[in-house]
Amino acid sequence: MGSQKIVLITGASSGIGAATVDKVVAAGHKAVITARSADKLNKIAERWGSDKVLAVTADVSKLQEVENVVAKAKEKFGRIDVVFANAGTGVDTPGIATGDPDEWQTMLDVNINALLYTAKASLAALKETQGHFIITSSIAGKITLKGSVYGASKWFAYGFGQNLAAEMAEWNGRCTTICPGMVNTPFFDEAKPDKLDPSDIADAVLFAISANPRCDVREITLMPTK
Repeated sequence: MGSQKIVLITGASSGIGAATVDKVVAAGHKAVITARSADKLNKIAERWGSDKVLAVTADVSKLQEVENVVAKAKEKFGRIDVVFANAGTGVDTPGIATGDPDEWQTMLDVNINALLYTAKASLAALKETQGHFIITSSIAGKITLKGSVYGASKWFAYGFGQNLAAEMAEWNGRCTTICPGMVNTPFFDEAKPDKLDPSDIADAVLFAISANPRCDVREITLMPTK
């Protein structure tokens, strides 16, 4: 299959990441999946088979660990065509005045540093394939949310995506920033079934990577219809 892509996905053990693994592999691509939860990753890899999915446990907020994922991906599949920087987290205590700086630190390590490190670790590999970098931002990265440090981290993700797209364009690389509204994921304590489903975001990823190479889908915003 000439159009088969090797897709590296962070935050792949649940939610949007796990849904994206299923969609891209079902579409005939191969996936390299990473997260901190080895058990969950291994179950996904076993379900699809080691010829289609490589699981590499990592904390993507540590540059060396992301570099290891990239190295293992190239070792097994020979190249990387797409990187989906999807890992993200939130905080339990809202607001600035009432917020918890320790929670902020943990969240910023994942929402900002892991995004930077994932790009840093993978850009050389993507340059070889004129590949595609995809970011999960959020509608929260485009609107004002009272006292939301999480929202501010997604503004960073959104801005970083715009700037990275301009850098990657120099070698015909593509960069897509996805901004979902509320998604029914384990991120929330209680299910929100009337909101977006993780598979909706996975469909957006598939759409972006399936576009004609002349077309750089820079941004996709998805909102629940109610």
